[in-house]
Amino acid sequence: MATLIEHLIKLTDHRDRDLLELTLSKAIIDLLPIDRVVIARVASQEGVRRWLEIATLDARGGGKVVDPLRVDFQSLLLLEDAKDRLNCIQSRDQVEIAWAGEEGPRITYIPLFSDSRTDDEGVIEIHSGAALTSAQLQSIGELHRVFRNMYSLLAYSDRDALTGLLNRKSLDDTFYSAVLEELDEGAEAKSNARQAVVASGQERRHRVPPNYWLGTVSVDNFGVINDKNGHLIAEEVLLLVARIMNNTFRTYDRIYRFGGEQFAVLMHCPDEALVLAAFERFRANMEKFNFPQVGRVTASGGFTRISAEDSPSTALERAERAVDYAQHHGYNQVFSHIDLVRKGFFGDTPKIGAVDLF
Repeated sequence: MATLIEHLIKLTDHRDRDLLELTLSKAIIDLLPIDRVVIARVASQEGVRRWLEIATLDARGGGKVVDPLRVDFQSLLLLEDAKDRLNCIQSRDQVEIAWAGEEGPRITYIPLFSDSRTDDEGVIEIHSGAALTSAQLQSIGELHRVFRNMYSLLAYSDRDALTGLLNRKSLDDTFYSAVLEELDEGAEAKSNARQAVVASGQERRHRVPPNYWLGTVSVDNFGVINDKNGHLIAEEVLLLVARIMNNTFRTYDRIYRFGGEQFAVLMHCPDEALVLAAFERFRANMEKFNFPQVGRVTASGGFTRISAEDSPSTALERAERAVDYAQHHGYNQVFSHIDLVRKGFFGDTPKIGAVDLF
């Protein structure tokens, strides 16, 4: 069994915030005589808030880890349907429930963050056979403080300073550490399945490769907005665009700002029509929003499916070409790069490096 110091080292060894919850869960289940630990985050979509259980580990070795990009939002528990969890994040304090008598099993809820942030709300849920001792709570507190410090440190390095959205470095990290790795695994599984069909002469089911999409958004005529209203008002527009994006896209979609008026979204979605619908909702929300001192502001978007052969630059290049097409044909539109290729508006092998995006 690893010691507390060894688990603290593991927590501070990460460069990816997505792994911190799992590492914290492993430390708690390994160091304490408890039955189960769950880390649940608040996810939202179109104003509806639900519980996303990022990591669930059992003392007997079972458990699960959820990829937020691939979760079915409608299957998640509504926030109000887990009242003890909700009480924990609302009070920002520890909540202990004795669900089978005062001397019996407990569920202890600890807010993942104790400050007023709303974009990272969540709880640590600990199931134990009895009330946690002061020494056990102290061990959890030490691990928890390291987790919070590391989370804040990594958040500072992968966030855009103005909007708080993720930055380009974060896209590169996610692209190489998660998306391409999973696409490669999916392609390999599909290839192995085809070989098995040939060998046996029978049809066999195989895992469908994951569908990842990358889209870019550009605020229309942003230079005119900046020249006419000044730098501070232009920055306020960007802050409001970021807020509209956060309110439109799913919590677990990755939203980025690359500087200037350029934004991006990385998402997992089963088909092109649903991706188009998501970007159209954002475009419509932008169009109907009244920007203070500016009025109507629109945005153009484009998106592409990510392949296992892609780099961030190649995928961004295709998405950006779709945005350029939208802006050269009237603004305030969203196009799929794949659809534009199908319709013959440009070829499917764009010249990489011709546009300096950043």
